[in-house]
Amino acid sequence: MKLRLRHIAKQFRTLRGSVAAVRDISLDIGDGEFFVFLGPSGCGKSTLLNLVAGLEKPSAGKILFDEKAVADGQTNVFLPPRDRNVAMVFQSYALYPHLKVFDNIAFPLRVVKESRKAIQNAVETTARMLDIENLLQSKPAELSGGQRQRVAIARALIRRPRLFLLDEPLSNLDAQLRTRMRLELKNLQRKLEITTLYVTHDQTEAMTLGDRIALLRNGSLIQVGSPQEMYDQPQSPFAATFIMNLIPADIKKAKDRWIAVLFENRLRLPLKNMHWPQKPGSDRILLGIRPEDIVLETKDSEHALLTHVSAIEPLGREVLLHLNTDGTDLTALSKKSHYKTGQQVYISFEPDHIHLFRKEGSHRNNGNSNFK
Repeated sequence: MKLRLRHIAKQFRTLRGSVAAVRDISLDIGDGEFFVFLGPSGCGKSTLLNLVAGLEKPSAGKILFDEKAVADGQTNVFLPPRDRNVAMVFQSYALYPHLKVFDNIAFPLRVVKESRKAIQNAVETTARMLDIENLLQSKPAELSGGQRQRVAIARALIRRPRLFLLDEPLSNLDAQLRTRMRLELKNLQRKLEITTLYVTHDQTEAMTLGDRIALLRNGSLIQVGSPQEMYDQPQSPFAATFIMNLIPADIKKAKDRWIAVLFENRLRLPLKNMHWPQKPGSDRILLGIRPEDIVLETKDSEHALLTHVSAIEPLGREVLLHLNTDGTDLTALSKKSHYKTGQQVYISFEPDHIHLFRKEGSHRNNGNSNFK
């Protein structure tokens, strides 16, 4: 099923007045697409999911399922959840504690009065698909977190919904189980080919699960793209904070080149990649560099920056180093593990992987920049 959102807005009235939870969002989501809403708490991603499910009415705009309006603020059209054929999985699982797993999964079919035989076949088929056939006679209290999550997903899928909605469904699981469930969820979605909307604040979940990602902030749409596009081409400092270090710098014109002044080190940037007005004076910018593109030096060299190791996180094959220079925190990845807290380390940047941003509210340059 194709999903279209057109100029969707949602305002809530509170004791403090009107609060805009969603601001003028338009999106096209393809049939069978796994689409992820990513952003921090309070950015409007769960509200968007509730609007699509029919749990909330939009204050403005239109929601269309395969070109049919299920919500339209202008014409006062609003289909309730039961008429939309969508299924939703919540962070809390929302299982009935007094019912066995079989009855929890069967519940949606019993509500619509399916026959006993049809329910039996559907529950067994769905349970087999999620590898929980041996749990059908258990109660939720007897299950692990991962097993409860599978039961919640089975209950959502048994109706064969047109649209599958998941609101941070893996956040209560431990790290190892969360990784395994991500893989299982992605494989299941591909097999069933159900258009899926997934809400998360976890960048790793978004990048590994989504065919496309919508990044939200303060109810507004910041950027939409594939995981690779979001990684390679962040369009704003906010988008870059999910994957990069951002370092304040001054940029100045010197003869035919731009000069970035970074921690009192002068770094030359090529004029051909600069798309800003060529004017005298200086501009305050943000220089973006990913942790894996920071080069760790053994000694001082031209354009190297002196930092101190403030913390170390072993990741197995790699080590994540937390560095500090002149009060600015950076993170770098290293394959070597001999570093110690408090150690001095010189760093430089991979020239082809530097991104330049103006401060929030202005435009980013269209290409990467490198040292010359």
